[in-house]
Amino acid sequence: MRIEMVTDTFAPDVNGVAMTLGRLVEGLRGRGHRVHVIHTAAEVSAGETRAAAMKLPGYKEVRVGLPKPFELRARWMKRRPDVVYVATESPLGVSAIKAARASGIPVVAGFHTNFHDYMEHYRMHALQFMAMAYLRRFHDRADCTLVPSTDVAARLHAAGFENIHQLGRGVDADLFSPEKRSAELRAEWSIRPGAPVAVLVGRVAPEKNLGLAIEAFKQMRLAVPDARCVIVGDGPSRAPLEREHPWIHFAGMRTGEDLAAHYASADVLIFPSETETFGNVLLEGMASGLATVSYDYAASGLHVRHGKNGLKAAKGNASDFARLAVEALVIRPDDDLRRAARETALQSGWDQVLDDLESLFTDLAGKARRPAAVSTKPGKRPKLVCRTVFLSDLHLGTPDSKADEVVTFLKHIRCGKLVLNGDIIDGWALQRGSRWTSRHSRVIRKILKMTERDKTEVVYLRGNHDEILDRFMPFAFGRVRMMKEHIHLTAEGKRYLIVHGDGFDSISTNHKWLAVLGAVGYDFLLRVNRLYNRWRAWRGMEYYSISKTVKARVKSAVCFVDRYQVLLQNLARHRKCEGIICGHIHTPEDEFAGGIHYLNCGDWVESLTAVIEHNDGRMELVQYRDFMHRMTTAEPESADSRAFC
Repeated sequence: MRIEMVTDTFAPDVNGVAMTLGRLVEGLRGRGHRVHVIHTAAEVSAGETRAAAMKLPGYKEVRVGLPKPFELRARWMKRRPDVVYVATESPLGVSAIKAARASGIPVVAGFHTNFHDYMEHYRMHALQFMAMAYLRRFHDRADCTLVPSTDVAARLHAAGFENIHQLGRGVDADLFSPEKRSAELRAEWSIRPGAPVAVLVGRVAPEKNLGLAIEAFKQMRLAVPDARCVIVGDGPSRAPLEREHPWIHFAGMRTGEDLAAHYASADVLIFPSETETFGNVLLEGMASGLATVSYDYAASGLHVRHGKNGLKAAKGNASDFARLAVEALVIRPDDDLRRAARETALQSGWDQVLDDLESLFTDLAGKARRPAAVSTKPGKRPKLVCRTVFLSDLHLGTPDSKADEVVTFLKHIRCGKLVLNGDIIDGWALQRGSRWTSRHSRVIRKILKMTERDKTEVVYLRGNHDEILDRFMPFAFGRVRMMKEHIHLTAEGKRYLIVHGDGFDSISTNHKWLAVLGAVGYDFLLRVNRLYNRWRAWRGMEYYSISKTVKARVKSAVCFVDRYQVLLQNLARHRKCEGIICGHIHTPEDEFAGGIHYLNCGDWVESLTAVIEHNDGRMELVQYRDFMHRMTTAEPESADSRAFC
């Protein structure tokens, strides 16, 4: 299989997510699968692509991947993977899920981190509900969500998550082994021979419950004064803790054989975190033959048998945890408990995990929809054969309308219905003196030709810029119908409400003079944009949209888009429709929320996007550049696949 993974963190990062993904990638490649990783790490190896990211403020070790929807869609159209695995819920991950869904590629999401629980440790309790809502919305878009333990699965089910699949974790028992115990390393820690060493391994950050770790260390030293306490790892809390507790040895970040030696050279692993989805550290400690002290959940709940191969307290019982940490100091290397911990780890390899993952990926790839049919004939341009095409905001009559691109797009389409969703002709601009040119006429001629040659039904919905059509509606001639709104029934029998959307813009409806003034300002930005991009083209640089950047950075505009979307979804729900397709705000979108599918066609001034309903009823938001790339690389389909409704 061809598998693509998208993640914010990957080797050489040192954390549980990066380690797990590294093992999965290595294992899948070893089984003959072609795996490519798109990540944000600084170093890139063969089979990897680097994505742009920003560092999380106040937490430099964490990077947040930036979205790249069109780049991912173009990549996957060129070389379509059988399945996409998205490991992190960042903007990069969101764009990856959107691109995969738009291309009909099965997508699996990994739930690796309890970000919503982190809010409590960073004094942001009020955001926990919002964080969980975001995570649920993210994972509901995927075909399947992978979780590492039964308690995480139960918790997500209770929170309304769907399509949960448990995929465990393994441990490299050859790397993490009691044989890696180092007398030299113990000597560096300045301990007497035979004295016990307690170690904590992980990110040195508030969410790791470090307050309890320090308290456990203190009680252990009260019981055994020459016990040594070691923290392996790095993070934002390291510097203040190192200043406050000089009696603790901070070993910093360790990897590979060096990390294995630090584990094996200790005697007790304390693992006080309450926010883990699994906790790879626990299995690594058990494989190293340590007495482990943990809370009874996640990896501990799956693998630790209290008093047999480790010690565990009820989750949240801090006093019991500290008491068990003190008891663990007397468990010597030859104790049955430590040998049993090693035996448990030996039975927890990665082979079974890879078997389960491979089976899941194979099953999803087998159920995936085939790509849309493309018909080709010798000497003819390839055409996408589909059921319906939705276009909005062409703004014919303005110099910035991409009329030539519209014609080229339609020449590569054969559809049963074409819905023109408002602002097709810009009456406001024409009234202000804008010129209608032959380029704009070609669009109209092409649409009329589609009604004659392909028998395409055309539905024209008026927008605010072509509101002059109000006086003629409803109106029909030939296969062209004009109306204010339309209910579209998909091939799957789903109802979609089609409206332009200006009725939900209070400026357009109640303050038309202000809307016209805004249109003039928008036209001015576009004129500046034209001059700026001529200069960029002369310098050999790519196209850049000033107006889109301005809109994206204006907070009120972003809030308006969110409110607009919610209002239209409520309207669709009121009309008993499963989805709504609109335009007006020049912001292409494909979102599911509250059971309603929200689609915005975008525009043909800057975005150059359209919505396509394929013959199987699947809706896809396409971008002109990506669509044309697909057409130029299309392979002929059989004659049977060229039929359309």
